[in-house]
Amino acid sequence: MQDFEKLGVFYLGREADGNLVLYDSKDLVTHAICVGMTGSGKTGLCLDLLEEAAIDGIPAILIDPKGDLGNLLLTFPELRPEDFAPWIEPDSAPDFAAREATRWKEGLASWGQDGARIQHLREAAEFSIYTPGSSAGLPVSILRSFAAPPASQRDDREAMRDRVSAAAGGLLALLGMDTDPTQSREHILLSNILDQAWRAGQDLDLPGLIDRIQTPPFRRVGVLDLEAFYPAKERFRLAASLNNLLASPGFEAWLEGEALDIGAMLRTPAGRPRMTIFSIAHLGDAERMFFVSLLLNEILGWTRAQAGTSSLRAIVYMDEIFGYFPPVKNPPSKGPLLTLLKQARAFGVGVVLATQNPVDLDYKGLANTGTWFVGRLQTERDKARLLDGLQSAADQGNGRFDRSGIDTILASLGARRFLMKNVHEDHPVVFESRWALSYLRGPLTRAQIKALMDPRKAAGAVSADAAPVARAGSVSQARPGLPPEIGQVFLALRGSSDGVVYGPALAGSARIHFADDKAKVDFSSDVMFLTQIADAAVPVRWEEAVEIHSGSCEIEKESAPGVGFAELPGAAASAKSYDGWKRDFAAWLFASQRIEVMRSPSSGLYSAPGESERDFRARLQQAAREDRDAALDSLRKSCEPRLAGLQERVRRSQQLAQKEQDQAAAQKMQTALSVGGAILGALFGRKTLSRTNIAAATSAARSVQKSYKETQDVGRAGETVEALQQQYAALHGELDQAVSALQARTDPALETLERIAVRPQRSNITVRLFSLAWAPYRHTAEGASKPAWE
Repeated sequence: MQDFEKLGVFYLGREADGNLVLYDSKDLVTHAICVGMTGSGKTGLCLDLLEEAAIDGIPAILIDPKGDLGNLLLTFPELRPEDFAPWIEPDSAPDFAAREATRWKEGLASWGQDGARIQHLREAAEFSIYTPGSSAGLPVSILRSFAAPPASQRDDREAMRDRVSAAAGGLLALLGMDTDPTQSREHILLSNILDQAWRAGQDLDLPGLIDRIQTPPFRRVGVLDLEAFYPAKERFRLAASLNNLLASPGFEAWLEGEALDIGAMLRTPAGRPRMTIFSIAHLGDAERMFFVSLLLNEILGWTRAQAGTSSLRAIVYMDEIFGYFPPVKNPPSKGPLLTLLKQARAFGVGVVLATQNPVDLDYKGLANTGTWFVGRLQTERDKARLLDGLQSAADQGNGRFDRSGIDTILASLGARRFLMKNVHEDHPVVFESRWALSYLRGPLTRAQIKALMDPRKAAGAVSADAAPVARAGSVSQARPGLPPEIGQVFLALRGSSDGVVYGPALAGSARIHFADDKAKVDFSSDVMFLTQIADAAVPVRWEEAVEIHSGSCEIEKESAPGVGFAELPGAAASAKSYDGWKRDFAAWLFASQRIEVMRSPSSGLYSAPGESERDFRARLQQAAREDRDAALDSLRKSCEPRLAGLQERVRRSQQLAQKEQDQAAAQKMQTALSVGGAILGALFGRKTLSRTNIAAATSAARSVQKSYKETQDVGRAGETVEALQQQYAALHGELDQAVSALQARTDPALETLERIAVRPQRSNITVRLFSLAWAPYRHTAEGASKPAWE
């Protein structure tokens, strides 16, 4: 069995002559499309590719409209019948699970695989199934999708336009409305609202969006007055439609769960790659379009924030793209998907699309797709449409396209047999896809998804972080009178003021500069802390302070109306107290504040300040993959000329050896004839040797001598061929040793990172704000509870 565990390649199958099909992972940066009718084995091939990506440590986001991709979680290293039993139909034969286990074990063995490789797959990545709008799998919240993009993206006009258009279109699609960005006034209104808010860095949620629809923050749309463009009464109907959606009992499921944080969806906090499946089979068409559009926009935003690379960083896979990338219409999903196909390759993100409906593909949009996997097609129309697409891609890529030859190949394809046309290879390849490591039982039901994800939900349950509580005491509607030199600020109240009371606290903010030449740290951080003022011997304890993160609350100069004030401790009424507390604050910052950076022992690289372990390991793995790819390319470039030269010398030496053998054989025949003639002349001629007989004998002697020389030449030619073949084998051995050395490098995902603390100097701490802060707390009869501003 040939070795398929190679660096940076995906084991996809084998050709008819037995040669393995090992697909270079770097080629997927230029994207791929897989087309084949039901029963062609398309799903199996795509799962093969995703399994190989997971084994290679490459994370992926998978959009699953049918429910097939959950099969990636059905991996059974021990291949026992009881492992298969829960995933077969209840009315199957009693021994069906045993037969399936045997079939899978034999199928794997026929492709050189076993349970150990399945175990390797399970350990290589974390597999998760999210079910937006449902609690069957892991829940996911869409609220972040209306948050303002990062400042870097807000400055990119094209990126902002695409994101705004897709968000507005997806939301209107959920309402069943027209999503034409140039003709639909609903789309234009929502786009203007989102664009203005996001450019100002303001986050929006659905309630806020409903409010702005009724009272937009602008008076004109284009050159038309707002009321002429979209009267208030009609805007109210749009707002009411969104409000009905928000108030519907089932919509709350869209607001619960993890945020659509693409970085977190691709890697765990420890940097382990994730294969994140978004199962949307349970959703209606409008809900699917809404979610897919939002998700693709989040992926596009994350992609544009990454550093450029030529190596594969992540995969975005969508199964059954029927309706999401049509050739004529422009649904909300098409814009971000088209942009990903055009731009993602520069950031190492490969897009893989699959469909059984070739007529539903926008082939102009797929012109830059580097790899085409084509299986058995259902109709001649499908084949003709696909050939047109391949022709278009070849024309735009300045490549040659043998239409008639490809047509003949497509007509002969059977189940699990595919034509692979890769722009990075010289010729198309026909191959049979390998046996999947995952058990392909078909689409998973919601109950089966729930059974797979319930253990994850239970393991992920965590308690809420502890928070300071306000002191119980008397409450007054009037603010306590204080000397003018005591500054006062108010933390903004969010939500209802019912049961809320202002409690006294200290707010301190400072700029801290961290510097470390060795770790290449030169970083300034603005921090703000809040700590309670207690009526005790030690009124202020900075070690109990809570950090106030940017955006979690706002500082205001005036209190909210109708909110009472808790009693102020005596020490807080003296201005002198604040001078001492400010010094204590600076000393506490010096003693407690530090930033931690991580160092990779294998590469010597340091993490950036604030960079999570997940992101750092992802960067290390990407750097290692880039180094590996570069090393392999260098190795190939250095060895290929030497190998080619030795092959040519072996070929010429073999030809020379054959020529020497032919000459030696001919000379032996001539020698035999000469010697035989001389002997006969001596035996049957006259008793005394004539000159003729003497000449014949002399000639025979010379023939013997020449024959001996030719035999020696044959031997020397054979020795030359053997020596060259030994050199060729030795060079192959050097190449194998070099590849083994690359494989033996430390995996950044597994190595233990060094933790290095960088502390500030006293002179690098500047207190910028220090004031009495009135913080809102929920007040009850038993005392105040968790802060209302969190």
